[in-house]
Amino acid sequence: MKQSLALHLFFGRIMKEHSFFLEIGFTPKDRNYANQADSFRKSFDALLADAIALSDGVVCQSVLQSGEVVTPYTLQAERLSSYYTGVCIQTELTQSELCLSGDGMTSSPMLEQRVYCLNDRAIKLTNSLIQFKGNILSNVLACRMFTVNYPLLIDHIMREAKLYVSMLEKLQRRQDVNLENEAFEQESFWNRIMAEHSKFIRGLLDPTENDLFIAADNFGNEFDRLTKEALQAMDRTAPLKKVTADSLEATVKIRDFNTAGTQGLIGCKIKSIIIPLLGDHVLRESNHYLRLLNMFGKAL
Repeated sequence: MKQSLALHLFFGRIMKEHSFFLEIGFTPKDRNYANQADSFRKSFDALLADAIALSDGVVCQSVLQSGEVVTPYTLQAERLSSYYTGVCIQTELTQSELCLSGDGMTSSPMLEQRVYCLNDRAIKLTNSLIQFKGNILSNVLACRMFTVNYPLLIDHIMREAKLYVSMLEKLQRRQDVNLENEAFEQESFWNRIMAEHSKFIRGLLDPTENDLFIAADNFGNEFDRLTKEALQAMDRTAPLKKVTADSLEATVKIRDFNTAGTQGLIGCKIKSIIIPLLGDHVLRESNHYLRLLNMFGKAL
C-alpha cells in the first residue's frame, strides 16, 4: 500500500507533466491532439489529488524527503510554465504535497481497498496515455505530424509510462519483489533515462551555452556507458555492486547539474528553449533514482 502511494505521488505527477509537455508541443493544425493531451493532464491532476489525500500520514517519510515528489523549485517552475504557455496548472496540488506527513498509520482494510481501486484507475488511465503517445510517435515518424518534442522524447515518456503500469500491476497481484533482479532492471532503465535527459537538455540549450552543452554531452556519454554496464550485470558479466556504486556517484552529479539548471531556468540565467517545469521534472526523476540506488546499495 505504501509502495503504491509512493508510486502515484511520483509517477502521477510525471504523467500529468508528460501530458503538459505534449500539449504545448503541437502546432495549431493539431489542436485536437492538444485538447486530448489537456484532458489527460486534468485526469492525472484528479488522480494525483486522490493519491495525495490517501497518502497523508501514511506514505514513507523517506519518499517525501527524497525530492522526488516535489522540490523547492516545483511551485515556481509551475507558475512560470503556466505564465509562458497560458495553460492553467493546478499549483494547489504542489502546495498540498509540501504539507504531507509520513510514517503514520500503516494499513486498514478500507484504505487498502481505496488504494487498490486507485491503482486500477491509474493502470487504465496510463494505458490510455501510452496509446495516445504511441499514436503521436507513429504520426511524427510517418511525417503526418509536426511537434516540437523529439521523437526520442516521445518514446522516452512512453517507456516511463509503461514502467509505471508494470510496477502497479505487480503490486495489484501482490507479487513479491526480488530486490536483486529489481536492481538489475531499474538500473539499466534509469541509467538510460538519465542519458536521454542529458541529450534532450543538450539539444534544447541555446548554441551559445557552450559550457552547459559540453557538460550535458559528458553526462549523456557517462550514462550511456553505465547503461551498458548495468545490462552486463544483468547477464552476470559485471558485478552489480560496482555498477550501483558508479551509478550512484554519477546520479549525484547529474542531480546537482539538474538543480543548477532548474535554478538557472527559473532565474532567467540560461538561454534555451527549455520550459522551466521540464528542468524540475528531470530533477525529480534524478532524486527518485537516487533513492532507489541508495536502497539497492544497502541491500546488495
